[in-house]
Amino acid sequence: MKNQIMLQTPPMGWNSYDYYDTTVNEDQIKANADYMAAHLKDFGWEYIVVDIQWYAYGAGTRRDKYQYIPFGKVEIDEYSRLIPCSERFPSSAGGNGFAPLAHYIHKLGLKFGIHIMRGIPRIAAHTHGKLMGTDKTANEIADPGSVCSWNPDMYGVIPGVEGAQEYYDSIIELYAIWGVDFIKCDDICRMDVPSAKQEIVMLHKAIKKCGRPMVLSLSPGPALIHESWHYSTYANMWRITDDFWDDWKYLLPMFERCEIWQNHVSEGNYPDCDMLPVGMIGKGFGQERPTRFTREEQITMMSLWCMFRSPLMIGGELTLLDDWTLKLLTNKAVLKLLTDSEGARQLWRDDHHCLWLSHDKTDGTQYLAVFNLSNVERPILIEADMAGLSSFCGLTLTELWTGNSKSLEEKDMSVTLPGHGAAIYQYNP
Repeated sequence: MKNQIMLQTPPMGWNSYDYYDTTVNEDQIKANADYMAAHLKDFGWEYIVVDIQWYAYGAGTRRDKYQYIPFGKVEIDEYSRLIPCSERFPSSAGGNGFAPLAHYIHKLGLKFGIHIMRGIPRIAAHTHGKLMGTDKTANEIADPGSVCSWNPDMYGVIPGVEGAQEYYDSIIELYAIWGVDFIKCDDICRMDVPSAKQEIVMLHKAIKKCGRPMVLSLSPGPALIHESWHYSTYANMWRITDDFWDDWKYLLPMFERCEIWQNHVSEGNYPDCDMLPVGMIGKGFGQERPTRFTREEQITMMSLWCMFRSPLMIGGELTLLDDWTLKLLTNKAVLKLLTDSEGARQLWRDDHHCLWLSHDKTDGTQYLAVFNLSNVERPILIEADMAGLSSFCGLTLTELWTGNSKSLEEKDMSVTLPGHGAAIYQYNP
């Protein structure tokens, strides 16, 4: 069975969650799409993703007590399918759904994505809602014991019963009509409940059937390494971490996670390091702030994500990006790793430093990433044989973040980096 869409490169885009949490509205989505089209599209950024609870009324209004208001009012159609809240997405009124917003984004030359939760709305099960394509009702396919531990909106679907696949077929058919290009399905990746594994398969089948290419992204992590075949067979992206935020305590463990998953990155299949919490974030959480990552830590994060070839989803509000952050996100030499490199692997990691190596797909160019994992500036000695070389002597190395080049005259190389800093060197052996 093939994937929903054969992605030659990791998806790159923006997701509303890190800044807006559950509160994003239509005007805010359009403003971020306009910014992406004007400033980021030429560098490969193309997906605009509406994250969680776009169907909910009053989302974010009780943030002091709940992230997701229990049993709150939601917008739902006659076939038990969640549709956009028209108070927040006015163009969805009259049965339009997300079609007008998707059309707006497509006209900018971009692609449109939405977040969904695994399963069927609990309100549909409680009211015995109808299902498209079957005489069964929502209560007959819903598993009342399968509820997300952190979001109360849905029941899991019982695999194999009549109506279950038909329900998933119906929601994906609706998304295809709207013009959805990307689906981020939540409460499914780490398989917390027994049905999650088969619900991934049901989503996959529904996407294949709908006739519209769609990326299937699975959240939250950490994904299970022993289920790597399942992820790569039925999805395009899968989160290898829980929600990733702007603190070194979250960034440091990503080196180990990337090491675990480094042999499972291939065309169409991308272990996902999660969103980039850069720029301004946190407004919907009641704590709007610039990212807490230092500039060095942001360079380290982008270097690891790009060397590993993770999907890239910007979490910060695009319209508030400063010049430095925009340059971080539009460095063509670094972003080229996503499209033109392969075979990335960790060479070395201890408490103080880490080395990654990859190569260009066509011309043999090598890329060596050096990371200072300590919190103070320090020199890092890189022995030539670590990079598969007899000597660095005579090689010219170009550092991708600065563009600076240097010719080496020694067998081994020494690099001095600030605390939590990184550098990526390009050279032809």
